[in-house]
Amino acid sequence: MQIHRLFEIVYILLDKKIVTAKELAEYFEVSARTIYRDVETLSAAGIPIYMNQGKGGGITLLPDFVLNKAMITEKEKEEILSSLNAIEAVTLEESNTALKKMQSFFGDKHSNWIEVDYGFWSDGEKEAELFQSIKEAILRKRILQFSYASGKGEETSRRVEPLKLVFKGTGWYLYGYCQSREAERFFKLKRIKELVLTEENFNRCCPKTVLKKQQKKQVCKTVRLKLRIEKEAAYRVYDDFEHCQKLQDGSFLIEGEFPWDEWLFYNILSYGEYCQVLEPPELRQQVKERLLRMLGRYHDLAN
Repeated sequence: MQIHRLFEIVYILLDKKIVTAKELAEYFEVSARTIYRDVETLSAAGIPIYMNQGKGGGITLLPDFVLNKAMITEKEKEEILSSLNAIEAVTLEESNTALKKMQSFFGDKHSNWIEVDYGFWSDGEKEAELFQSIKEAILRKRILQFSYASGKGEETSRRVEPLKLVFKGTGWYLYGYCQSREAERFFKLKRIKELVLTEENFNRCCPKTVLKKQQKKQVCKTVRLKLRIEKEAAYRVYDDFEHCQKLQDGSFLIEGEFPWDEWLFYNILSYGEYCQVLEPPELRQQVKERLLRMLGRYHDLAN
């Protein structure tokens, strides 16, 4: 968000000539200290920006300063507009002031390279509201309270210090410190219910990266798997498996290392009659036993 703010500070100063740190802090919803750091950053970058103390003082630019777009290369211009467009796509706000100003300044009409929708193809309004509330809590460092459904179907009440929104695989997750479990946790947004943004603040800082750190922790038993999936389920194969070999009859051969857990069984069984476990024999046997238990439940209903 800093590059967004820095460009708009310069634009505001070009338009209004002099602005106080308090006014900028209120406009951007940050602290005055953050504005002072932004001024230092702009000054270090060669922008002739300075501050006057006392009555009538504030932050201003040298009177003869003109932002020269010729100083910015075509590649840098493209990167700036693309970055602002990406920010706009995930802010969920109606205003895209900074993006429009930069597009107008650079004369660019073709930077709309990304569009984000937080729901399914059906109505995603609730997901968008949830995302916006969590984003606000992260930026304002407010503790969240919500009800959460675990992978085992258990519903628990959580108090969380929200640190980062993360997109992984096919879904959004909240990464934060769970006060209820006294540990860092990932929470799938789809499982969060009855969200409340409290007035309580926290001071914990977010690590620069959280996904790589989490992947190193996830050490579990794996299995060398060999599957055959019929062509009728081709629409799913490319989504679920990174490497697959298409056979002459249109079916697919899948080979690779996978975690031996409930997800593996769920994924295999979700293919129904179109998936066959070829190797290893012990996995093939366990899938067979689960199918027999499923058949038994339907047999009981029939009787």
